[in-house]
Amino acid sequence: MNTMRRTTPLDKDDVSSARCSPALRLSLLRRVTLFAQLDDSQLAEVNRLFRERGYAAGERVYFRGNLARFFYVVADGKVKLVLAAARGQDVLLEILGPGDTFGTMPMFGDDVYPDTDEAQTDSCLLTITAADLRTVLERHPPVAHKLIGVLSEQLRSARETIRRVSTGSIESRVAASLLKLADQLGQDDRGAVLIQVPLTRQDLADMTGAQVETVSRIMSGFRKDGLIRSGRGWVAVVDRERLAAIAADPSR
Repeated sequence: MNTMRRTTPLDKDDVSSARCSPALRLSLLRRVTLFAQLDDSQLAEVNRLFRERGYAAGERVYFRGNLARFFYVVADGKVKLVLAAARGQDVLLEILGPGDTFGTMPMFGDDVYPDTDEAQTDSCLLTITAADLRTVLERHPPVAHKLIGVLSEQLRSARETIRRVSTGSIESRVAASLLKLADQLGQDDRGAVLIQVPLTRQDLADMTGAQVETVSRIMSGFRKDGLIRSGRGWVAVVDRERLAAIAADPSR
């Protein structure tokens, strides 16, 4: 019996506590944007260079300042990228799901990781070393071109998150964060968009640079006004249009 269904509408991530299978690894890489242009034999060659590792919910994958030795692909589960802000409060940059990539390498100009990564749920991650990734990029130029685009988009997204945390009202920041998560991790659910990741008020506070109490008050208001449905650790966007209007109005 799935007892999780009694308390939350979220799907339960079915992830091995130790390893994900080679078959899952190959299936996932086939769907990753970086490798979309590789044929079956090329993808099998790339697959042999990856290793997999399981992480428990809350376990750190790496800390900011650790040597940048690996590049990662999320195979299953959810992970979050956190940046330590100058004023002391961490900023939650992204919550990533299957197929998303993260990490940096010396070849990209970073000797250490600029952020901290933590498993949001039980997760299986695929890793590739700097030397092996360099081999892939040299043998398959289309992968290199795709990677430049992916890294550029991640940098743009991180800058937008930091800008959002620094400007506008907290209400507009919370609305924008909910819409972003709905776009990334949303699933249709009874006329709403259920954000398919355990989401606490602390997570939203870290995404918006706000206090947990303030976020809780705003979320209660959103729920009362029919903009969202929510419960312990989950949120569903009900009225996207009104949330978007709030997100676009920094004076609220």
